[in-house]
Parts: sequence; structure tokens; C-alpha cells
Amino acid sequence: MDIEIINNIKSLAIDMIENASSGHPGICLSSAPIIYTLYSRHLNVSTNDTDWISRDRFVLSAGHGSALLYATLFMAGFDLSINDLKNYRRINSKTPGHPEIKKTPGVDMSTGLLGQGLASAVGMALSQKILKKKYFFPRKSAIEVETALFDYNVYVLCSDGDLMEGISYEAASFAGANHLNNLIVLYDSNNVSLDGPTKNVFMENIGDRFRSMGWNYEFVKNGNNVSDIDKSIRKAKNSSKPTLIEIKTIIGQGLPGQGTNEVHGGVPSKEAIYSLKKSLGTFDKEPFYYSETAKREFSKMVSERGGQKYSLWSNNYRIYIDRFLGGESSSLNYLFNHNINIDLNHIDWHFENDLKEATRVTNQRIMDEISKILPNFVGGSADLSSSTKTFLPSKNVVSFENYDGGNILFGVREHAMGSIVNGMSLCGFRPFCSTLLPFSDYLKPSIRMSALMNLPVTYIFSHDSIGIGQDGPTHQPVEQLAMLRTIPNLRVYRPADAHELVGAWNCILNDYDNPSALILSKQEVLNLPTTSSSNVSHGAYIVRKEKNKLDGIIVATGSDLFTAVNLARDFFVNKNVDLRIVSCPEVYSFLEQSIEYQTSILPKNTKVFTIEASNDPIWNKIATSSDYIFSVNRFGISGTRDEVSKYCGFDYQIIKQRMETLL
Repeated sequence: MDIEIINNIKSLAIDMIENASSGHPGICLSSAPIIYTLYSRHLNVSTNDTDWISRDRFVLSAGHGSALLYATLFMAGFDLSINDLKNYRRINSKTPGHPEIKKTPGVDMSTGLLGQGLASAVGMALSQKILKKKYFFPRKSAIEVETALFDYNVYVLCSDGDLMEGISYEAASFAGANHLNNLIVLYDSNNVSLDGPTKNVFMENIGDRFRSMGWNYEFVKNGNNVSDIDKSIRKAKNSSKPTLIEIKTIIGQGLPGQGTNEVHGGVPSKEAIYSLKKSLGTFDKEPFYYSETAKREFSKMVSERGGQKYSLWSNNYRIYIDRFLGGESSSLNYLFNHNINIDLNHIDWHFENDLKEATRVTNQRIMDEISKILPNFVGGSADLSSSTKTFLPSKNVVSFENYDGGNILFGVREHAMGSIVNGMSLCGFRPFCSTLLPFSDYLKPSIRMSALMNLPVTYIFSHDSIGIGQDGPTHQPVEQLAMLRTIPNLRVYRPADAHELVGAWNCILNDYDNPSALILSKQEVLNLPTTSSSNVSHGAYIVRKEKNKLDGIIVATGSDLFTAVNLARDFFVNKNVDLRIVSCPEVYSFLEQSIEYQTSILPKNTKVFTIEASNDPIWNKIATSSDYIFSVNRFGISGTRDEVSKYCGFDYQIIKQRMETLL
């Protein structure tokens, strides 16, 4: 029956690719025995409740093998129909070109960018370790076994391409250092990539490399041998380390050109498909044929094993609620992404109006209070917590010696860090990660993936301007704000002071559908009496209203707001020019407001200036014209803050002189 089910999966996958006139047949044929072995013998999932929080996770890191995954899910009894398979790669189907979470039952994350799946799986595995430590049934006696409420494994199917990506090794090193033995990576090792043999570009000994990072390594010589794959997975499940199982396969097995890059992508010819199906025993059947008996048997394997685990967990969950939470499950709602209304304005922060400190410093106090409210609020930095101030003083460090903590030490691994927190978000956490704003470039692919998946991850970036000075242009962000703001679904907050910072966090914590970026200052800023936490949600609001006749408006963000305030005071006192000051901590939120609100803040036929230490073209939508935009459109230089500001044309006097000519 094993062979028949595997052949049915292969045949369906090839039919999908032929029908869509696009796809990747190579991995579908080489990895079918691997994915079948996993689903038939190991994966604990529920086909009825695909969001079950304590299920095993499967991540197809090699997302181009989506047809293989969909065919497997169909045969395994998930909520997919033959029509869904026939609509492969068509718009608004349940079977898109690469796996997408929330579109296909049984898909645990969106994949397509090689390496991202493996790295996010590390975050999933870490999540289980934290939850297992936090929620368990204590032993009543020395002989009683401790029972964890959350106990699951994370499986990954990856390709040669996945392991070439640098993010994979960042994540693998982190997994090894944290002893994530619930992580099992199945490596489809076929020595072929899209452009040709991997030996041209990929020569390392994978076993040695992973062992050096604290992993267990297993090798399966024949990727068609279900029994050997099964044995290796069983050994991995009993290991004290994460495990990489290298499984030697033949890419596109059964097609002309098998074992070469010719069968990696594209649609095989009709003759090639006929020959393949003849070897599979389906050549005389209509397209999208499958054996009802094979499907029934496969579905039974998956549903019975997963169903037993699901029933046991559900019973344990009810007992845990009754025994330890007084019958009330609300304290666990945060794990299920249930909306929890949070209002940080109810906390007395003791922010004096003359408070002068960097927003990164203020932010540490706010985050520590948040961690006391939200048990699932965890995160860390890429070896920069002393600079970003994101270490939670009231929480322990998460480590293999004690996973019960709120601070994660990611090491200098920005790329993997971003993807790891994505994986944690997929497991019910509200994670954050941090680094300096100019280093946000390293996280771009991971931020994009969180935005695609609508994950409420918070990315914290400090050192928000060229004012960092003597570290030079590599450390002076210029284009990063523009980059972040162009990412759909990502909210980018640049608060001016403590009040706006509280407001930004209120917006962030009550948004369950979007990631956010929080941009913080290194330099000290003054806490203004007219800034507002509640108005941050509007994107922009009036900080200083004109006293008499409105002569112009200055719109500014973050630490640059204080330049605007000083300019308004200067012009009013010395020139009798009356300027309105508008703070704009989240520009796209402002542009989404009603026209009535926008014009109440920025009346028509009024001169509008913008000030921000970036080169973001978004300000063309706000300012009267490009002449009214004060920005930084060149890389900085090493020097004092004042020297760098003058070099970049962002000095107070330069801005003032230009404004004088325009007013």
C-alpha cells in the first residue's frame, strides 16, 4: 500500500503541474516517499482542527514543491478536493503556486523564499520549549511522569537550495546552541539546483557542518526506502539534539533527464508524462486519478494517530484549566490569538513634561511593563540589547538550561532572528526583535514574510537618524525608513517622545493582523506637554496650533519633531510668522484617515513643510512641493552630530534659511 499511495501522490502532483502549465516536477517525484513517510507514520495533526495549537508542525521550506504538499494533503484527508487540485496556481484558489498560510488547510506557514521555512521552524521549535516549560502538570510523586500541556515536534522538508542560503546556517547555529531536539529537518539531497549540479557551488560536508553546530546527523542512502526514512525519524525523535536527516534522492525520478536540472522546473512533455505514469501504474487512467482505497487507507493512518493525540491533549487541557486556572481559560487566550483589549494609558508612567531621555531608554521601561501584562511577550536582539535597550529586566534569559524566560539571545544573526520570531508568532506568541535601524536591511525578507502572513510581530529599530555621528555612514540610516514603509501591511511608527511611544505600543498590541516597526532614537529627546498617546492611532495630529493667522505648517516625525517646535518658536518670536506643528508618527495611518480629518490637520491652500532625517518620497504626498521637503538624500559621514547634519544639509540653520525664502 505504501508504494501505491506514493505513486498516487506523484501522479496527482504531475497532473497539477501539467494542468497549470507551470510548476516544479523534480521535487514532487524525489520527495514523495519522504513526505509520505512523515505523514503516515509520525506527524501528529488533526484533519478536523488544523489550527490545533499543540499539533506537530510541518514546514515545506522548499516551497516550490507545493504540488507535492497539496497532493499529500488531499490524499491524507485534509479539506481539499480534486477541483482544488485542478485549480493549482490559479487566482484565489486553495492551492496557490507556493504554500500560503490560511489559504490551504494543513499549511503551517507561507514559504517560497528558500531558507525562510527552516529558520521559522526554529522559532516554532523554540516556542514549544517555552510553552512546555511554562504549562505542565507537576509530579505528585517521585515516580510520576511530568506531563507537558504543549509537547510537539517541528518537521522541515528542505532542499539543497535551502541549505545554500545564509539564513539557514544562522538559524541552525541558533537551534544547536539552544538544544532544540524537537526540530527534525528532512533534507532532500539530490545534488542538483536550478542552474546545474550543486558541486559547482556547494561543496561542504553537510554532516560535518551540522554536527559542528550541535546537531545530530542521520543519513539515508536510498530516498525511496520508506523503512529507512522511518527509522531515521524515530532515532531523531529520541535525540537530545536537533537532527538533520540527509536523504539521497534522484530529482525528477522517472522522467527523461532525471538527476539533472532539466527536470527541476517546467512542464514535462506529454510523452515524458506518459512514460512516468506507466511506471507509476496510472498511465491508462484519466488525469487526476487516484485510488479511493489508497486515499482511505492513508487518511486513516493520519486521522487515527493524530486523532488519538488530539483527544488526549483536549482532555489534558480541560484538566489543566480546572486544576490550575480555576476553570477559567481566559489566561490562555493570548496563545490562541484571541483579542485582548490592552490600554497602556491606564498605567501611571510618571513621565514628567521636562523628561529628557532617548526613546530607546523609555521604551525599555514600557516593554518591561508589557511583559508583565502579556505572558506571550518575548523577544530579544541581534547581540545589541545594550544599544537597543530591549532587554526585559523582570524576565529571565531563555536558554537550554531554562526555557522559562522572556529574553532571547539571538546572537549576531539579524536575518535568522527575523524569521525565528515569525515562527514564534505562528505558535501564539507576540514576539519582538531588535537591532539598529541601518541593519534593518538584513531583516527585509523576514519582515516581508511576516507582512505576507499578517503576523503581529514587532521589529524594534534604534539609532533612528544620521545623528549617530562618528560611527559613519554605515551606521547612519538614510533609506531604511522608506524601505520599511513600502512593505504592505507593515505599520512603521516613529514616536517623538514617551507619550507617543505609549500610543504606538497601544496600536501595536491591539493590532492582531499586521506586523509593526518601531523606530527609536539614540539621542535624548524632550517629553513635550502637547504630544498625545491617544492621537497616535490617527497617524498625525496637531502638537502646536497657530495663535492667530496660519502662515504655514511643519510636519515632522520622531526626534525631528523638536527641530520643528524650535523653528516655530523662532519664527514666531523673531519674524512674527505663525506656524502650526504637526507630529506624524505613522504616516500611512494618517493617509488612511477621512478627507475631513486630513484637511482639519492640513488645510488646503496652506504651505506645508516636512522634516525627517530620511529620503522617503512619501513626503511628496504631504508637502506643498519638493522644495518644502527637508530630508537627507545622501549618505552621511563620520563626524560629530553637528558636523554630519551640516554635511547632509539637515542642519537647523540651513533648514531655517530655506524656510525663510519660502514663507
